[in-house]
Amino acid sequence: MNLTLSPPYYAVIFTNTRTENDDGYAEMAEAMVALAAKQDGYLGFQSVTEDHKTISISYWKDLSSIKNWKQVTDHMAAQRMGQEKWYQSYTTRIAKVEREYSFEKE
Repeated sequence: MNLTLSPPYYAVIFTNTRTENDDGYAEMAEAMVALAAKQDGYLGFQSVTEDHKTISISYWKDLSSIKNWKQVTDHMAAQRMGQEKWYQSYTTRIAKVEREYSFEKE
């Protein structure tokens, strides 16, 4: 999925290694993307998964939008479930995107 965004904006890069327990994970991930899309300052989402390893990137207008998203009750509940059930490990990185450029073959 290609997104066209106008810098500056912020990226929340969430990398994780999942446990073997996938019960309910896909449904929760889909619900969280849909919920994030309703938040002020949300700009988009991209994700790729291979062999129980995922890199997900959500894009946000500013740092306060990211802070507000982190404190949404349903998102906090999903985070707890992830720690208890789905994630072996994870890292969250927040980066300011100041420039972007793309190439796409016709």
